[in-house]
Amino acid sequence: MTVKKKDIRALTKEQLRDFFVSQGDKAFRGNQVYEWLWQKAVHTFDDMTNVSKQTRQMLEDNFVINHIEVDNMQRSNDGTVKNAVRLHDGLIVESVLIPTETRTTACVSSQVGCSLDCKFCATARLKRMRNLNPDEIYDQVVAIDKESRLYHNRPLSNIVFMGMGEPLMNYNNVIKAIDKITSPEGLGMSPKRITLSTSGIPKMIKKMADDEVKFNLAVSLHSAIDDVRTSIMPFNETFPLADLKESLEYWYAKTKRKISYEYVVWKGVNDTKKDIDALVKFCKYVPSKVNIIEYNPIDDGDYQQASSEALDNYINTLEKHKIVVNVRRSRGKDIDAACGQLANKS
Repeated sequence: MTVKKKDIRALTKEQLRDFFVSQGDKAFRGNQVYEWLWQKAVHTFDDMTNVSKQTRQMLEDNFVINHIEVDNMQRSNDGTVKNAVRLHDGLIVESVLIPTETRTTACVSSQVGCSLDCKFCATARLKRMRNLNPDEIYDQVVAIDKESRLYHNRPLSNIVFMGMGEPLMNYNNVIKAIDKITSPEGLGMSPKRITLSTSGIPKMIKKMADDEVKFNLAVSLHSAIDDVRTSIMPFNETFPLADLKESLEYWYAKTKRKISYEYVVWKGVNDTKKDIDALVKFCKYVPSKVNIIEYNPIDDGDYQQASSEALDNYINTLEKHKIVVNVRRSRGKDIDAACGQLANKS
C-alpha cells in the first residue's frame, strides 16, 4: 500500500524543526528547508542546494511539494498577462498580471470556481469545486512576480484578491497566504499593498476587523438599492445592504481604514438618478471611495455597458458630494482577463 505523502508546506516552521529533531538531525535544518520552500519558492527538494543529498532524499521519501504550474500564459496587447494555473490535482484557476505606468498588480484567485452567484460574472457560472490552499495562493503571486520582473523589469508592487472565488468564503487559507506573502520569511510585501475584494459577507467583514488585519478592503457593491442588488447578486437576499452597512461601520470603527466600493454601471440595470442618489447615501455611512469599473461582456450579453452619459452622471454627482471616484478602464479584454471574465476557457 502506498502511503500518501504529506504536503510539506502545510507544516509550520516549528513542525519542520521538530521533524528534523525526530529524525536525529539538528533543528536548524528545519529553518533552512523552510526558507527554500517560502522565500526561495522552490518546486523540488533537489533545488535545495545547501541541504545534503541524503537529507533531500529523506524529504522526498516523506513529503511532496504541491506546487502550481502555469499551464497556459496569454499576453494581451496592453501588457496584461493571464495565467491558467494548474493545481496539483489537475484543477485550473486563473490569475492576472495588470501593468500600469507606475506599478504591476497581481489579481489572484482564492477558490476553484465560486461559492456565489453574481449574474454578470463568468466565474460564478462554475460551481465551487474547492478552496485553494495557502501555498496555492502564494504560488500565484510568486509566478506573477517573476513575470513582472521578466516583462516589466520591476518586482510586483500590489496584490488584489479579485480573481476567481469569494475570498471570505475561504477565510483561513486566504489569511494564512497573506501572512506568508507579508512575512519577512516569505515575500516581505507590505500589507498596505494588498486589497481583499469581497461581495460582502457581513459576519466575515467583522471577523477581519476583530482579527486586526492590516490589508485594504474593497466591496463589490454594484447597487445600493436592495432589490436591484439582489437582481444582480442574488445572495444579497441573505446578506442585505443593512447588514453590510453595519459590518462596514464596525470595520471602520475598528481599523480606521477607508473602504473602496467596486461598482459597474449597466444599461437599464443601475444607470438612473435614483441609483446614483442611493450610492451617494451609502458612501456617507463610512469614509469610502468608489471605483467605477468598465464592464466586460461575457458570452450571452444580458448585461451591457451603460452609456458614457450615465457614467458621467455618476462621476459628477459623486464628485459634487466630495466622494473620491476613479474610473477603471479594463485591461486584458482581448484575452478574457478583464474584470468578470475569468472563466477557465482554457
